[in-house]
Amino acid sequence: MVPKWDNQGNRAVSADRQGKVWSFSWRLAWIGVPLLAGLILVAIAPSNISSPQTLLALLMLPVPAIFSFVKGLDRYEPKGLSAAIWSLTCAASAALTGGLNGPFAALCLAPLAASIAPSILNERRVAQGAVAALVAVIATSFIQAAGLTGPPPPAAISAAIGAMAGIGLALTLAVGLIRNQRMVSAEQRQQVRRAVYVQSLMEYQPNLVMALSPDGQARTVFGTPPTGVLEVTLLNKGLEGIAQLSDRPAVRAALNASALHGESVARFAPEMAPDRTIALSLRHKSPDLIIGVLRDATADRAREVQLEEARADAESRAAGRSRFLANMSHELRTPLNAIMGFSDMIRQRMFGPVSDRYGEYAQLIHESGGHLLDLINDLLDMSKIEAERFELNREDFDSREAITAALRLMRVQADSAEIKLRGVLPPRALEIDADRRALKQIVLNLVSNALKFTPKGGSVTVVIHGVGSMFELIVADTGVGIAPEDLARLGRPYEQAGDAHGRSRGTGLGLSLVRGLAELHGGEMILESRQGAGTSVTVRMPVISKPIETPMPAANQPPPELGGNVVAFSSPRLTNGE
Repeated sequence: MVPKWDNQGNRAVSADRQGKVWSFSWRLAWIGVPLLAGLILVAIAPSNISSPQTLLALLMLPVPAIFSFVKGLDRYEPKGLSAAIWSLTCAASAALTGGLNGPFAALCLAPLAASIAPSILNERRVAQGAVAALVAVIATSFIQAAGLTGPPPPAAISAAIGAMAGIGLALTLAVGLIRNQRMVSAEQRQQVRRAVYVQSLMEYQPNLVMALSPDGQARTVFGTPPTGVLEVTLLNKGLEGIAQLSDRPAVRAALNASALHGESVARFAPEMAPDRTIALSLRHKSPDLIIGVLRDATADRAREVQLEEARADAESRAAGRSRFLANMSHELRTPLNAIMGFSDMIRQRMFGPVSDRYGEYAQLIHESGGHLLDLINDLLDMSKIEAERFELNREDFDSREAITAALRLMRVQADSAEIKLRGVLPPRALEIDADRRALKQIVLNLVSNALKFTPKGGSVTVVIHGVGSMFELIVADTGVGIAPEDLARLGRPYEQAGDAHGRSRGTGLGLSLVRGLAELHGGEMILESRQGAGTSVTVRMPVISKPIETPMPAANQPPPELGGNVVAFSSPRLTNGE
């Protein structure tokens, strides 16, 4: 049902609701008039009624209306079962009172009258009413031919009933036709009002809406034209004519794109106002019609320029910071190497004995210098990666060698922390094309991080595997795990997890370096953890030189029991299976 609107845009009463009110009144009248007529006949001429057949015929007439009430039909129309009941009741009433020669013969036309009366004329509804009326006439004819019709009432009663039926049908048709004409006129007025309202909306909207031909010629325009666009120019020269010469190819390309893809967008500067920016949206409606919308996008363009300038400024600042950190890190390494060298000489008493206290101090200076040198190296690598100045020195080598060397360096730290360090490597060489130092740095950072957050008696497991061209490194620990709110932040520079004590044990560069080095190799880092159940870090890189057919374990399910083919290391902590 299409809603109706008045000239102010308010929704009016629908024709469907009016039709329901009419059908309800019609049914009440169809039920009440026959009953009232029967009562009047009994009251004014009881002696002239030769049999109860006339009253029975009158009482049968309201049956179709009663049926529509019981079934809850919205309209009292001859269709379906209601049409069949109507035809039978009209035929029965006519047969009881003399057939087609009796006073009720005219009522066989009632279905046709009812199909015209309820609402605006409908060809299908009138055809259904005509069929129902024809069925009633034919049925009455057969009953009359078979000699089953009852005797007609007296002449006076027949004349009265016949006149009542004729007048009722005539009034029904007249009222229905008048009402239909009024409804048609009301519908037309509603359509005019709705058209005026829609046109008002189109005229006073803030943008300019156009109906265009495929070549961009404007047929109709509605709305407010943007600054620099004249409706006269648009109607005379078309869509391309309002744009600057340099922007006209873009407008033409947008027209062609809308024909190919159904819609397109473009921006251009109008010829009358070169400092403005106009946004064009096109939608292909039919082969000979394109709907276009023009709006002023100058403010949007200004905001985009500001955002681009802000982004360029931020990138420049970030690049400058990275260059500063790289230069500072390089300058700090020279004096730091001297500090570590001299402290090592004092610690080893190379030029003579020193007291135990001084020897202990020299040891602390050397250890602190080593820790600071590691931080500076991480900072230098991270700044190079951020500045896109980190260069990989790729070569073909057996990945097991780099993993073994890294685990040997971490053996002392694992022993002192009383943590079991285990490595599971393939029995055959796993050749990769990668940066050897970068792979070693990845393993060192991941294992060092795992050892920091694994309690005494725990374990850290390093697994490497490969399938096809994909190399996979898994470092899993049985440590304290990572909280869900911290998991999403890790992997970004200077982001740390845990409490204040845990954050004081690093700079937050370890995982970000691992992620950066993996991405430089075209790979990725996957971090999974659960508090109290440990952490698993998986690094995948497409660096295998010779594709292999060994299946790869899931990144989030490292083998809990590390048996099978394990490379033994020259360390009491790294044995077969451990």
